[in-house]
Amino acid sequence: MNVENRRYVIISFILFVGVIYMFRLFYMQVLDDSWSERAHEISEKRSEVTPPRAIIYDRNGLKIVGNKTYFNLMVIEENMGENFDTLSFAKLIGWTTQEVNDRFTEIIKGEGVYYNKYSGKKESNYQKSRPYPFLKEITKEEMVKIAPFLSAYPGFYEEETSMRSYPYPNGANILGYLSEVNQNEISRDKFYKPSYNIGRSGIEKIYEKQLRGTKGVHYIVRSAMNNEVKKYENGKYDTLAKQALPIQLGLDIKLQAYGEELMKNKKGCIVAIEPKTGEILAMVSAPSYDPNILVGRKNISKNYPILLNDQDKPLYPRPTQAEYPPGSIFKLVQSLIGLQEGVVTKNSAFLCNRALVGCHSHPSPSSIAKAVKYSCNPYYYYMVKKVIEQKKYPNRYEDAEYGLNLWNAYMKSFGLGEKLKSDVFGLRPGLIPNSSYYDKWYGHHRWAFSTIRSISIGQGEVKLTPLHMANIAAIIANKGWYFDPHFVQSPKKSYPLQIKKNQTMVDTIHFDPVIDGMWRVVNEPGGTGGLARINGINVCGKTGTVENYKGSVKQKNHSVFIAFAPMENPKIAIAVFVENAGYGGTWAAPIASLMIEKYLKKSISNPAKEKRVLDAVLNNK
Repeated sequence: MNVENRRYVIISFILFVGVIYMFRLFYMQVLDDSWSERAHEISEKRSEVTPPRAIIYDRNGLKIVGNKTYFNLMVIEENMGENFDTLSFAKLIGWTTQEVNDRFTEIIKGEGVYYNKYSGKKESNYQKSRPYPFLKEITKEEMVKIAPFLSAYPGFYEEETSMRSYPYPNGANILGYLSEVNQNEISRDKFYKPSYNIGRSGIEKIYEKQLRGTKGVHYIVRSAMNNEVKKYENGKYDTLAKQALPIQLGLDIKLQAYGEELMKNKKGCIVAIEPKTGEILAMVSAPSYDPNILVGRKNISKNYPILLNDQDKPLYPRPTQAEYPPGSIFKLVQSLIGLQEGVVTKNSAFLCNRALVGCHSHPSPSSIAKAVKYSCNPYYYYMVKKVIEQKKYPNRYEDAEYGLNLWNAYMKSFGLGEKLKSDVFGLRPGLIPNSSYYDKWYGHHRWAFSTIRSISIGQGEVKLTPLHMANIAAIIANKGWYFDPHFVQSPKKSYPLQIKKNQTMVDTIHFDPVIDGMWRVVNEPGGTGGLARINGINVCGKTGTVENYKGSVKQKNHSVFIAFAPMENPKIAIAVFVENAGYGGTWAAPIASLMIEKYLKKSISNPAKEKRVLDAVLNNK
């Protein structure tokens, strides 16, 4: 055979083999269904398992946030088949056929669209092969009625899930709530899928990543009918879902509950802190609500609009977002700055000149302690004037600029005028004015102390949140230092909060005369806070009566009181703010004393005082 003939034989052989392979591939892919079915059978499916959220405990080990089992009715549309009985399925779940069809439309619409660069068109993110929650938040009792009949409806199956449960109907403004993720959140974080929940406020939002746990993965082999055949590699690559470790708060849930009871029929708040750790013991926002009413989509859609439209604003977290003038409790910080700057000594005396600034009837104070006890307005007018205008510069306005900025720096060292570095959701900074602030109003070097004198008694432009107010009490209890107020005990490195000790610009020695004055406020005749007295406990406190205007119209004053106890080795610092309640000593002081006694003694020695507070209705519409 010549070379030319061999070449044709080889070419013919290659073509023959190619034709056989092409025919075999055609037979396998088109004519013989068994090969297609086998391909499906050996394909693995990755199923993610989400753990329940972490449990939350209070400082005494009481469970304050748990989980309750619910079910979602899931659907995969491509598995439903062409002969799906929509009418009987609708009857099973108690819907109409129109409602079933509308739900599918809602699911598809909820998935949104994307721009397909190949087709040049917007296309739906919805995929018929993907599972979607058709019915959510089904209770065990409801699922028992549905589950036995699901086999008759291909494409539908039950999926166990969980939702939050609150054993105590308290602390809603602290704990926050969950709601369903949106498409943007799913796109940003691969942890989330449709129907997952995410923290929207409070501890649930701040510690979302620490609470949600670690998802597990379950690999299975499915048949062509999408039925589970077996575990892939006998589960060799499966991982277990891991619930996150419990979180323990410094919160005392029983004290929180007691505070909410005391603040019924009132508007305002209570903040209590353990001075040595900065842990928040209670943070009451009044009026409040039971956190259980915002668990799940059904409850949120029903109750959230009611809470949102309530004129008393139960959703508004007053302790962290309401910025009030502090009133006379601010005189404590003014005293400390005056002593540190040396413009007064602990025995400095000033005349109570009511022609200068209004004041109530009392003897002229002959010391810092007595000025605190009597809450003398003219005394603080004189003292703060000396701080602001120290004659460092010959120009009066330049001197006031220097003095105010120095004063502002002192205030900032107390954490005032700034957001406290905390795990508390929705913090506001309040307002401590500096020279730039007043330059915007009056012009550069166009103002002096006489222009801004109202700041000396905690009125005018000064604004603090109640959390700041409670922290002032904690700082004085510690004689000059503090940890930023926080909820979680001993935060780990992975947490968004790292605790550090903060030191004020005031030396420890200057706190003693101020603390002496606070003791006198509560425990001596003539003190403004006598209703905070507790037998057997040395309470140190300060009243405040805050002028309240709506526009230019004078409203009823706010009642304020801050305190710490016991005087030696303080264990609790507290601020109480009651809106439109009059003098600080009338309502805020007794409420604070009841909270202090409840925390330290676990009981109340003066039932008449307690009854007076519980019966009081101070939030008249």
